[in-house]
Amino acid sequence: MSTPRPRRRSSRPVAAAPAAPTAPAAPARAPLLTAPLPPVDATAPASRSFVELGVPAALVAELARQGIGAPFPIQVATLPDTLAGRDVLGRGRTGSGKTLAFGLPLVARLHGGARRPRQARALVLVPTRELANQVHAVVEPLARTVGLTSTVVFGGVGQNPQVSALAPGVDILIACPGRLEDLLGQGLCDLSGVTITVLDEADHMADLGFLPAVKRLLDRTPKLGQRMLFSATLDNGVDVLVRRYLNSPTTHSVDPAVAPVSTMTHHVFSVTATDKAAVVHQLASGQERSLLFLRTKHTAKKLAKQLTAAGIPAVELHGNLSQGARERNLL
Repeated sequence: MSTPRPRRRSSRPVAAAPAAPTAPAAPARAPLLTAPLPPVDATAPASRSFVELGVPAALVAELARQGIGAPFPIQVATLPDTLAGRDVLGRGRTGSGKTLAFGLPLVARLHGGARRPRQARALVLVPTRELANQVHAVVEPLARTVGLTSTVVFGGVGQNPQVSALAPGVDILIACPGRLEDLLGQGLCDLSGVTITVLDEADHMADLGFLPAVKRLLDRTPKLGQRMLFSATLDNGVDVLVRRYLNSPTTHSVDPAVAPVSTMTHHVFSVTATDKAAVVHQLASGQERSLLFLRTKHTAKKLAKQLTAAGIPAVELHGNLSQGARERNLL
């Protein structure tokens, strides 16, 4: 897909195209709650504080330092269960606060444990490199506050820095399935010590065809470990993951399966095929950055070139680009 840049701004807008070792027995966990809770309004003010929800004082202080004072509804709903070690199935769209919903219990429950070489103590599986970096940006400051370590593993870049980070052992490993399987196959990583596993955006992983790899990875983690799964929907095989890997999970939903974005205004233009190119050029030439979605990578590349030639700086963004090129095009 292609993204134009405003001609009077120095920053470039972006154009995007759609895109086992035997585990040691883990200690028994608290009895699980099985009754699903009714959906709640994701925009409603939280009725309980982080302290009341059981978040440790050191983490509450770090959240306050970041300007985060009140929990989101998904956090209010899930934290009592996740902090108690229960399996949780959470449903909520992007922006609902899911990362802190699993990041806080990860850090709180791992605090005080010991690391072993090449082993991870907690695993967060995500579908994309970008999401891996986003999750790490949220979790790492919390982990550092209590002396824990966090690292990311994904493809598209050299593996040596990732191998070096894993060598002494890591408390929280945030990974994309493909690269993690590569490292496991080389004997450079070990999941037998994982006590907490998180699947973030499980529906997106299903869309990208990662579920077979996800199952193989989960099979390498201890069966009695805590598992949290967050997904907007339960179709495309996500329900199979829930039945196979979650132990009587408590279900929390803060959004319907399809939730509108209240802050976005939508306009539909009906144009002929001959007029479409001119309309696209006009829309892309505005003062703000634009994001244009196209059907194929080829048309994204083609449109980016056409817009740039017309004096509207644009770049392409799609899966054929290297990680470095994708990051440069997002600047």
